[in-house]
Amino acid sequence: MEIRAMQKRVEQIKSALQKVGEMRPGSLSKQLTVCGRPGCRCQDPEHPQKHGPYYQLSYVHKGKSTTQFIQKQMVPMVRRQLKNFKTFKALTTEWTDLCLAIAKEKLASDRQKRKVLSRK
Repeated sequence: MEIRAMQKRVEQIKSALQKVGEMRPGSLSKQLTVCGRPGCRCQDPEHPQKHGPYYQLSYVHKGKSTTQFIQKQMVPMVRRQLKNFKTFKALTTEWTDLCLAIAKEKLASDRQKRKVLSRK
């Protein structure tokens, strides 16, 4: 890909990043639990009925692992935030890759120009 095309894509990425919206890292899982109360329906040996579902968000931020329960009515919002974070990560990774490729191309171009000038 030529430098101008890569620079144009970087500008498109910058524009897309402004539209990402609320985000958060992590993953959301659905949990079913068994309590410790004797005789509870979740303890039934033939037809156990676990409690839940409960939704649990897990993520690592600044090196610290965190888990928190999410209320059922908040799950759609949290899923959107998680999706937005994945979009953010993909766009910033692509931006970084493009910037590295542009820098590499510029260095190669500069070397080529110096070779031509040194021959004169």
